[in-house]
Amino acid sequence: MNPHSAQPTTPIAMLKSFGKNRNLILQLASREIKSRYKGSFLGLSWSFINPLLMLTIYTFVFTVAFKARWGVETENNKAEFALVLFTGLILHTLLAEILTNAPTLILNNTNYVKKVVFPLEILTLVNLISSFFHSLISFFVLFIALIIFSGTPSYVAILTPLTVFPIMPISLGLGWIIASLGVYIRDISQFIGFLITALIFISPIFYPLEALPEKFRIFLFLNPLTIPVEQTRLVLLFGEMPNWTSYFLYTLISFIVCFMGFWFFQKTRRGFADVI
Repeated sequence: MNPHSAQPTTPIAMLKSFGKNRNLILQLASREIKSRYKGSFLGLSWSFINPLLMLTIYTFVFTVAFKARWGVETENNKAEFALVLFTGLILHTLLAEILTNAPTLILNNTNYVKKVVFPLEILTLVNLISSFFHSLISFFVLFIALIIFSGTPSYVAILTPLTVFPIMPISLGLGWIIASLGVYIRDISQFIGFLITALIFISPIFYPLEALPEKFRIFLFLNPLTIPVEQTRLVLLFGEMPNWTSYFLYTLISFIVCFMGFWFFQKTRRGFADVI
């Protein structure tokens, strides 16, 4: 296969590529996860220690120093704000890692572009799997903390994987778009740094969605983090069913962005070797 030839761009081609290269994807993802802690004394244990330390800090700062509460003030659950905040930050970190690595994803793997015929589209998926692995560890820490501070979660908490899932296709699609643009527009990595910082403040992470005037809430729904953060909190922390209308609409948009991202990446990858 000539790397300069037209690449298949359909959703079926995307799924076929993932299936055909599944062993390579898992191998690269495993290497990516291990390389993050390579040379450290505790190794992979840091993937558990880091979120544990962060949750401990959040709990102390927002319950002891700031005495913050989420919505109605309650005495029964003083750590509620820390748990709510940590939930939002887990999803923000998942998206942030993918967007941060995307602009240089192809530039850091030029050997795959120039020397061999390689399925470049899987690099973004490898990035997603690596980020999702660390998110899983963080969710495990959150779940343990939830039991300690609030007791046994509601049965609705079993829907948490369902509410988290839609952020992955949209992250994949955005990752493909930014990875491709990063080859042609090197300044994009600077903009992405600003965007990631902005996302944490224009997402309902530090404040509930209801805290904003209703006329401004529509703008938050343009944020890819808003629906997953809100829905995950509902099912995991508050024991409420998700808003199914919002959920399915967001999931549909997520897959559309995913397929558009794949299409854009495949259309633009023909010039990677020439630009690099």
